[in-house]
Amino acid sequence: MSTAIVTGQPVPGSSLENDLRSLGFDVRVAGDASEAETLLAAVPADRRVALVDARFVGHPHALRLGLTDPRFPLAAVPGAVTAQPAARQALTRALARETSTGGGTALALDSVADRVVTALGADGSEVHRPELGSLVAAVPADPQARNEARQAVASVDDEAVRLKSAVKSRDGFFTTFCISPYSRYIARWCARRGLTPNQVTTASLLTALIAAGCAATGTRGGFIAAGVLLIASFVLDCTDGQLARYALKYSTLGAWLDATFDRAKEYAYYAGLALGAARGGDDVWALALGAMILQTCRHVVDFSFNEANHDATANTSPTAALSGKLDSVGWTVWVRRMIVLPIGERWAMIAVLTAATTPRITFSVLLIGCAFAATYTTAGRVLRSVTRKARRTDRAAQALADLADNGPLAALVVRLTRVRPGAPLLVALGGVAVLALNLLITGDPAVGAAVYAATSGWALCRPLKGALDWLIPPLFRAAEYGTVLVLASKAGVNGALPAAFGLVAAVAYHHYDTVYRIRGNAGASPAWLVRAIGGQEGRTLLVTVLAAVLTASQFKVALTVLAVAVALVVLVESIRFWVSAGAPAVHDEGEPA
Repeated sequence: MSTAIVTGQPVPGSSLENDLRSLGFDVRVAGDASEAETLLAAVPADRRVALVDARFVGHPHALRLGLTDPRFPLAAVPGAVTAQPAARQALTRALARETSTGGGTALALDSVADRVVTALGADGSEVHRPELGSLVAAVPADPQARNEARQAVASVDDEAVRLKSAVKSRDGFFTTFCISPYSRYIARWCARRGLTPNQVTTASLLTALIAAGCAATGTRGGFIAAGVLLIASFVLDCTDGQLARYALKYSTLGAWLDATFDRAKEYAYYAGLALGAARGGDDVWALALGAMILQTCRHVVDFSFNEANHDATANTSPTAALSGKLDSVGWTVWVRRMIVLPIGERWAMIAVLTAATTPRITFSVLLIGCAFAATYTTAGRVLRSVTRKARRTDRAAQALADLADNGPLAALVVRLTRVRPGAPLLVALGGVAVLALNLLITGDPAVGAAVYAATSGWALCRPLKGALDWLIPPLFRAAEYGTVLVLASKAGVNGALPAAFGLVAAVAYHHYDTVYRIRGNAGASPAWLVRAIGGQEGRTLLVTVLAAVLTASQFKVALTVLAVAVALVVLVESIRFWVSAGAPAVHDEGEPA
């Protein structure tokens, strides 16, 4: 249980102590700063602790936002400050300073909590101050001000604000207008029954897997049921995030589940559609694998660009300025959000097409739409990069190198050669071009893959600080996944493309896992894991060699074995890491996936 230390003389009629208890705090009362310091020292070190002025007047949700959000070690609203165990020492130092300078007695018109927040800032500690909007949080100095604050509290519906804030501030058109108006109430229903966001996330996954199973039946009834269940899964997918915001139940594990389950649901549904088409005599596994590759590469473009630029200095460009101007024209905002096919629009389109058409049509439209969206977003980011006068930080360059996923083979090439080219992107493009040429024209993919492996190492021998070097990770993803698709298609035996689908899914999971480790400030995947699964260049070379030396049937078996091996290794390590992760609690509030 968390502990709240209420400082100052109790105010008759105040609901503060009851509000704090309703938020899960054990309430203790201190007459002045000196007594608060004594009580703080007695609180167990593994507990969250809060200092709250006894004169505080405000909404319970203002206190909830300020005192219970697990994402921030230190947080405050007027009249209250809280510290998680990791920041307890900073809070203790700040309170000790205020006790010393203030003589141990809270001044009549001063707030111990607010003075401590000022002292924390002077110490260089980062204190989160949530955006309260119309919510009230104040420490009135006299009875008249207190009465006015109480009237302000009564005039604002705390629950309505809480429901509104449960919805992500930036989302797609379909999600904003077709899902969130009612899913927020489902989130409240879940909160009142003690359900957690992780439980709702799991329910969303199970619903999507059932939808995939319905699609796999290959019947019109199954396709209709699959479309309906896919939308139901998306409703639950929105609900889990809204529940997290409504109840402030953020967690490291929850952020990872929410992100990875979205991909698992979508790609499992692709597999279900492909199985359903096969039952009807139509082989669309190549289209399903192509859709998965395209969607994964789109995401890697997003992740690489954001990691490359989120902490860059002088981060401005005319393109970004134009985008800002367009944001002031309301309809353009929604058009630009819709044409990139975020998850809401994409899943709605897939659901409708599944119910009304065939899997082949569904995949064809999906590929065309995603290709257009990928072209639009990538072109915009390239324009921003070439017109932006920014210097990339060492941290950003390292993040791009981690996202590239080079393995021991590329590192060996760098050690054995003295080649140190100065244009990483051009080197990477050259390697990919040689690989593609050998795959599609000359018919000697193993040679192309060997050249590609060498250029992969050379491309990363210098820090990735060029304006367009963020394109290297998605370029490597397209090369590796595309190689598997082409070789499985050329094998021409039943089961080769499904095996390739499984292999790409396993590797893509590893790449998504790396992304979310970096975004959660938990570091990239461990070096032993990258070595164990060969790195992207090692896997590419291995698959081409297997295709060259094995028969088509043997190659299918090899792809299946490789898929199972990679999946087992990355899943075991990923689950071990996220279940025991010491990373801070996070929740994705960025672009809709």
